[in-house]
Amino acid sequence: MENYITYEYIAEHHYGIITINRPEKHNAISLEMTKRILQSIEQAKKDPIKFLVVTGTGTKMFCSGGDLNDLHGNLSVAEAESSLLNMMEVLYELTVFKMPTIALLNGGATGGGCELASACDLRIARGKSKFGFVQTNLGIIPGWGGGVLLAKCVHPSFANQWIMEGAIFETEYLIQKGWIHRQVAEDEWLDRDKLLQPYLTKSFSQMRILKGHYLEEIGVIGLKQKMKREVQNCASLWESEEHKNAVLAFFKRS
Repeated sequence: MENYITYEYIAEHHYGIITINRPEKHNAISLEMTKRILQSIEQAKKDPIKFLVVTGTGTKMFCSGGDLNDLHGNLSVAEAESSLLNMMEVLYELTVFKMPTIALLNGGATGGGCELASACDLRIARGKSKFGFVQTNLGIIPGWGGGVLLAKCVHPSFANQWIMEGAIFETEYLIQKGWIHRQVAEDEWLDRDKLLQPYLTKSFSQMRILKGHYLEEIGVIGLKQKMKREVQNCASLWESEEHKNAVLAFFKRS
């Protein structure tokens, strides 16, 4: 398998970066890639980092969600739940990571890609992009626990609307809603040191304490159980005609 997931410890500046490197597939995440992300998070826990970055390669998509070659419409409810739980674990580990996590959104995101971004503490977008919790358009609901996390990122009422409508919104609108924290112009994006400067200048102790305070504010007691319930509810819809037809239509377009 190609090296679709990489982790690098930037020793000079004391941060780690996980990169999704599959631009030809819109940075879709396969089951094997899920394992590698978990391994990367475990490695990041051991490194002396001030924060952890999650990003993608290319300019079009940060992440388009799960790879439908693995998460296809012919899975049983039990098989779907088992597969989805693996990526839910990734999102949970990012959420409760001991130091701040930052999603550098190199492009847009759909479905699980928006769930992954919602697991990070901060979201910084490159130029003008579009983001959509579109799972309900596929006959299911968010399947990695990201719907639960979205309601901790933005007002629960907006989170409910976004998911229920399966809408796609532009960067500027999502800044107003508080989901995206900062928009960076195309010509500034490549200067990563400048981009991350506000975080590089803080001490390890500051960042650790701030992350601890944030976790207290959003409340993580019982969070994993809520995320699991969302995964189970998503999986319960896997064998529905609406979902099977939506996945079939996707493959016909591909």
